[in-house]
Amino acid sequence: MRSEARCAAAIALALIPGALPAQDAERPLSAIDWLDQVDRDQTDTSGPDWSRGLPGSGFRPDLSEPPVAGQVSIPEVEMTPLGEATSGAVGLLPPSVTGLPASLWSGSEAARLTRLWQRAGQQPPPAIAALYHTLLLAEAEPPTGAEGAYLRTRVDMLRRFGAVEPALELLDRAGTDTPETFPAWFDLALLVGAETEACTALQSTPGLMSDDAARIYCAVLSGDWPTAALMYDTGAALGILKGTEAALLEQFLDPEMAEEADPPIPSATPSPLEFRLFEAIGSPLSTRSLPLAFAMADLRGTVGWKAEIEAAERLTRAGALAPGRLMGLYTRQDASASGGVWERVSAVQALDEALSRSDAEAAGAALDKAWPLMRGEGLAVPFAQLFAERLDADAVPPRLRGLVFRLALLTPDYEAAAPGAPGTTGAQFLAGLAQGRPDTALASGPAQSMIATALARPPGSAAPEALPEHAALIEAGRLGEAILSAALQFDRADGDPGEMAGALRTLRAVGLEDVARRAALQALILGAEI
Repeated sequence: MRSEARCAAAIALALIPGALPAQDAERPLSAIDWLDQVDRDQTDTSGPDWSRGLPGSGFRPDLSEPPVAGQVSIPEVEMTPLGEATSGAVGLLPPSVTGLPASLWSGSEAARLTRLWQRAGQQPPPAIAALYHTLLLAEAEPPTGAEGAYLRTRVDMLRRFGAVEPALELLDRAGTDTPETFPAWFDLALLVGAETEACTALQSTPGLMSDDAARIYCAVLSGDWPTAALMYDTGAALGILKGTEAALLEQFLDPEMAEEADPPIPSATPSPLEFRLFEAIGSPLSTRSLPLAFAMADLRGTVGWKAEIEAAERLTRAGALAPGRLMGLYTRQDASASGGVWERVSAVQALDEALSRSDAEAAGAALDKAWPLMRGEGLAVPFAQLFAERLDADAVPPRLRGLVFRLALLTPDYEAAAPGAPGTTGAQFLAGLAQGRPDTALASGPAQSMIATALARPPGSAAPEALPEHAALIEAGRLGEAILSAALQFDRADGDPGEMAGALRTLRAVGLEDVARRAALQALILGAEI
């Protein structure tokens, strides 16, 4: 139900850094860049187009030591087109883009994978979040189990991560003309402001969803008030419509009542339809305390600037929105107050303006102020992607040169930045790690030592070995499950360097060298705040 152009653009979505050889061609779109392109079509931020030319747009840097599998034996697969893919095999990223085989999930059980996905953290480290998105969007044969079960899991997880647009595209590819897929598509469409399209589909084929509240909402939306009123009266009399939903529909059908009566108390977990009904009766719910996917609704141009920024910060933090889109909101106009979000707006604007006029002294002062604010808000990596390329280490005060170097290491251009490392021991250690040659003698503390050992290439060894439990999964033809298990181990490590090091070993063993290096750099530079 989406345009062919958007489907084509989505093919480059969420490219796994490290799964493919470096290319000299134009950089492919990453997940967040593609989302940014879609969002710009829907909302004019009246700001500069920050998404173009960002350092680290999702392309894979030219790693000095290409990853190869050694002791772990990945089952051989024939990389052939999936042909007429079933709904379970559908994806936005074909094997030719991800470098992952079509058999990624086929050896696993859908129920087990669903249980694994439920263990994902609420705010995964950025490198792991990007890997999650790619695994969820990869085109691959489905695992064993009930047909469509794993597709539902993938859509649910994308929604949980705030990746509403990719989830919509995934359902579009699977087909939204069945009762199994349409309800999820309908909910997601309401969150991005595509209610007209969703209601048109429901009204043309009512059997797609047995939800009287949705049918009433769509009847009103199309101007068919008599039918909506009849359905409401019947549903209320039969007890089908009740509680918050019934109260919302009653006020929705009677604007005068909505003006005079208090809005109903929201349910603990409002549905997208309830959310839109509260909005329709003039009592919109704040998305700040709602699941992340609801933040997308605040980017439709229907709320104030502050609410837009806060929603964009949540989504950018989760990797579901391009940093450039957030930058466009930050720089749209002058801050209207002080403190909180306005302090970040002012700090980012000051840094941007200082860099634009090549004022090194002012840029240094602005960087000194903006960095702790953005890092404290969990936006360190997006901040680095926005500003690292524009910062000149030689032009800022000496005390900030180490920070400028670390910012460069937080972008996908980390290996290119490594030769410019300051002479300090810490910087030299990070530079070696970025180049795939960490010097354990320079490690400071057990965390650096363990991670350096996991990323080092032992003498006489062609490649690292995966953890035994992950190697067993790979040997059994459950490659996707092994990768997901390693990602979850890093995600849930809670600062434990041993757990992180073990996960890095497996990621390297299956060829995800770039993911491993980026995850390690983020962990060591940002510590527990990632």
